[in-house]
Amino acid sequence: MSCAEPPPVPLPRWRRLLWLLAGAASLLTGIVGIFLPLLPTTPFVLLAAFCFSRGSQRWEAWLLQHPRFGPMVREWRAHRAIPLRAKQLATLMMALGSAWAWWTLPSPVRWLPGIVCLGCGTRWRDLDAFARNEPEEADATEEADATEEAAQ
Repeated sequence: MSCAEPPPVPLPRWRRLLWLLAGAASLLTGIVGIFLPLLPTTPFVLLAAFCFSRGSQRWEAWLLQHPRFGPMVREWRAHRAIPLRAKQLATLMMALGSAWAWWTLPSPVRWLPGIVCLGCGTRWRDLDAFARNEPEEADATEEADATEEAAQ
């Protein structure tokens, strides 16, 4: 008896096509997010990778080998962490978008984009997967804290 898992059952063609279309739409939205400050790129690229993994091995391989998007997806799959550079760029773009909105929107609503960005930033910090740049560093810090508490 073997402990190996049986090979996955191939999806019907129509289902693979739906996954491929969802991945393409997600990737296109992520690319648009590069140019629109309040639309995030990283979550849509990660969603595209998820969809491509179910719809097309060729598109998934292309995305993983892409010079801009590939490292982001590989880092997420390996550590469940978004690269620090992507988080810094997202923060900068949200700040610029909020400043632009403050300048152009009428006074009763000009503060809304800033509040939304502040809420997103707070939420990102609170989520462990988004807060850690390198999982090993956070684990070492937690171990050091536990050792320090045990010594007291």
